Parts: sequence; C-alpha cells; structure tokens
Amino acid sequence: MTMNTSRRKFLSHSAKGAVALSVGSSLVSSGFLTACGQSTEQAAVLMTGFEQMPLGYEFAALEPHIDAMTMEIHYTKHAAGYASNLKAAISEESASAAKSVEEILANVSKYSTKMRNNAGGHYNHELFWSIMSPNGGGQPSGDLAEAITRDFGSYEAFVEQFEQAATTRFGSGWAWLVAGADGKLQVGSTPNQDNPLMDISELKGTPIIGIDVWEHAYYLEYMNERARYVSAWWNVLDWNKAAARFATI
Repeated sequence: MTMNTSRRKFLSHSAKGAVALSVGSSLVSSGFLTACGQSTEQAAVLMTGFEQMPLGYEFAALEPHIDAMTMEIHYTKHAAGYASNLKAAISEESASAAKSVEEILANVSKYSTKMRNNAGGHYNHELFWSIMSPNGGGQPSGDLAEAITRDFGSYEAFVEQFEQAATTRFGSGWAWLVAGADGKLQVGSTPNQDNPLMDISELKGTPIIGIDVWEHAYYLEYMNERARYVSAWWNVLDWNKAAARFATI
C-alpha cells in the first residue's frame, strides 16, 4: 500500500483488521498504521474519533471574522451536544465502537435518525474546527491548487461556485468541496447535518473543506446576512489543513 492510499481503501483495511477504536479515541494503533503504510499524522487526518477534540485555538482567535461568543456557544453547546448524543446512540443501537465515525457514516442508512443526525453533526463540526485557524486566509498552493484550477477553471471560479452552494442551501446545512472516487473535485451542499460520506447523500465524496451554514454559526455577528459570513470565512480557512486532507486521498 502506498502513501497515497485512498480513504476508502484505508477504512476497508480498518474494518477487516477489526481495529479497536475506543469512544474516546481519535487515532489507530501505530502497528496498524505501519501495516497500512500510514503515518500517525496521516491517520489523524483520515480518521475521526467519537470524542470532541479540544479546540486548537481560543474562542476569540478567529475574530473579527467569527466572534468569540459564537465560537463558545457553537463549540461548547451545539457541537458538544452532537458528540454526547452520538455516544448515546452508539450504546442504544449496539453499534461497534471498533468503527470510526467515517465507517458509521458510510452505512448510516442502517441506523436511526438519531445516529444519522449526531454522527453527521459530530463529524461535520470536528472537520470544521480543524480546518480553521487564526493564520488562515490566502489561497491554496501545490497539488490542491492545481486540482482546483483543473476542475473549476480557476480559483475564482471555485470560490464563486462554493459561495453559491453555501448561500443557496435552503434552511440549515453545509457546503462542501469534495474529492470523488476518481479524485475529481466538486462543490455541493447537504441539508441539516448530512455530509458527503453518508450512503444516503446525493453529494458523495471525501470532504476537503466544509462550511457550517446553520444560523447558529453566524447569526450573532452577521444576523440574516449569510453571504457576508460565507465571504468572511475565507479569512479563517487554513488551506494548509485542507491540503493535508487532499494529500491523503
């Protein structure tokens, strides 16, 4: 297996190997990683544990683009609730804690609405926090930049399509940049806490970036002006983190 192993192949190996991921775990064992040709750092990008991870920056660190109160409420109330309810759903439905969240999402049609909403909500928020940074902004570079130009024509065309997906998503949901099974990038959106890893999703692929467009993500600062929030969000998006995700596919 090469260092460019796809997420799908990696997760397949994890299932076959019956790797025990505890409810509080976000990484797999170093022995398994070595067998799959993956470093610990790569696995951290590939896998999502069931525990809410500590935020990598202060609540006020993303100001003025995302205010501290919004971040605190969003992280400690909304996102924390998804993590807690996901663990309850796992227990209630006798789901295996030897799975990653990604594996549950790939078969979410077999589970309850509670599992769908909370597994999706937990995964989506863990990704969201991880791709933002006080040092964000700018534009992508390297392989990700080349892929964006290849599949959208230009960075500017990509931004236009992404913002269109984010601002026109009716009600609550998310907008995504995903890589399909063929590696081609595309933009789209999903309702509520659905995401492109779910077997029930119309948009399918591996998320590279995703923006939360539920009102609680922006209403205190931007009120009903979702488009202004989406435009400001580029200033906190960490393209290095996005590139690291893209490199694992």
